[in-house]
Amino acid sequence: MPYLLLYAGFFLFIFSVLMLFTPSLNPFDLVMVEWMSQHRTVQLNTISITLSVLGGMPFVLFLTTIWCLYQAWYKKYTNVIFISLGLIGSIATAWLLKYIISRPRPPEIYHLVQSYGASFPSAHSVYAATLGFLAIYLSLEHPKHRLIWLCAFIWLLIMGISRIYLGVHFPSDVLAGWSIGFIWITLLYMLYVKFSRAKTN
Repeated sequence: MPYLLLYAGFFLFIFSVLMLFTPSLNPFDLVMVEWMSQHRTVQLNTISITLSVLGGMPFVLFLTTIWCLYQAWYKKYTNVIFISLGLIGSIATAWLLKYIISRPRPPEIYHLVQSYGASFPSAHSVYAATLGFLAIYLSLEHPKHRLIWLCAFIWLLIMGISRIYLGVHFPSDVLAGWSIGFIWITLLYMLYVKFSRAKTN
């Protein structure tokens, strides 16, 4: 499974970069933002704005801290390191790419929430994919793993779509955000497994 997700992550990242730098594909990005802006409702606005708060860095850091404290309580210190490195690495990668690429966000006329930093990649999508895949990998032995997997994918999917709906990101930004989460957490998980096996031998 890890290799499949790793390949999927690289595919999504390459595809998002092609959308970003291929002039013939650029209009598709804006068309999707425009289309979603034309199908807004009060209920969807409320949900998307709430997701924007829940998926932002402050709440994600709070949630991750609680998660790490829970793992530490049960003396699962390797999990604490895995979760911490997963989030820190994802945040650093996302904001480094934002700084290097410096892609402007969609026109402000489409924005429903205030945004910070450049557009590519979507940090909210990175955080959602990171938390989702941390949960997936740490629950592989859990009896309700399939349910956790489903919830994780639904979470990262609706978070990504909400960023386009709110008019603050292009689809390629979201795809790039997901791919960063896929790639980084999967690579980290491979190291985590290798370390765990070495520790038990």
